[in-house]
Amino acid sequence: QVQIVESGGGSVQPGGSLRLSCAASGSLFRLYYMGWYRQAPGTQRELVAGITSSGTINYADSVKGRFTLSRDNAKNTVFLQMNSLKPEDTAVYYCNGRLTNQGSWWGQGTQVTVSS
Repeated sequence: QVQIVESGGGSVQPGGSLRLSCAASGSLFRLYYMGWYRQAPGTQRELVAGITSSGTINYADSVKGRFTLSRDNAKNTVFLQMNSLKPEDTAVYYCNGRLTNQGSWWGQGTQVTVSS
């Protein structure tokens, strides 16, 4: 079973920045698709950004130009740098890793609150 652990959430004022980290276990990390999702109260979980094993990245339109996703295969970790944060970015952020024919794994989530 792959373990996913997120960190780096917190509270910040509008316009501020946060960096989320997601560490995954397993020797096949380099092959995982890794994604960050978020869920605000009363809404469905949505994809924020994802990165394939080859490094292709996709972003939700709402975060393009403000968020940057990267991965460090040597550390089995992905990072989500979030800049110019807005109140509407407030949500619980979840990290997901998946590998075809192996499974899909979720972390416990980390709260991000953007408020003045």
